[in-house]
Amino acid sequence: MRIIFWASFAAFAIDQISKYVVIHMMELARIRSIDVLPPLMNFRYGENRGINFGLFGGGSEASRWILIVLAAVICIAVLVWARKNAHSQISRISAGLLVGGALANVLDRLIYGYVLDFLNMSCCGINNPFVFNIADVFIFAGALGLIFFTDDNSTGSGSGSKIKPRKRAGKKAG
Repeated sequence: MRIIFWASFAAFAIDQISKYVVIHMMELARIRSIDVLPPLMNFRYGENRGINFGLFGGGSEASRWILIVLAAVICIAVLVWARKNAHSQISRISAGLLVGGALANVLDRLIYGYVLDFLNMSCCGINNPFVFNIADVFIFAGALGLIFFTDDNSTGSGSGSKIKPRKRAGKKAG
């Protein structure tokens, strides 16, 4: 569980530091837009009151608290699941990234009432109107890591037994 804690802490800290630097120190909240590597990477100020890309963002106080509770429940569920199923180092790191990113967005909702977003990526003549943050990247990477790097050949009964490969017929040992 130690690796999950440190991956979580790193994701949380990197997200919060990046938001503080870009939004407050670089004053993105005031100037609203900074071209970094146009058109690929730009900073655009955003207040996300919903989930990814502002979906379900009615902006009510009730929806804010529902999203906070939902994120906390998901974090607890991931931690409980990871304790039993995340046997490899990379799957534990993935769980930590997901939890750390989710908690960073929860902190935004608690402090500001919404999640601060600032990253905008566009390419190839397509102007992407959506913004996201580093926590969203960690959540997405953590979820993908759990999907691709978690052992799926255990029985699930908690016995830890593995499926053994069959021996080929006609071959002699030795």
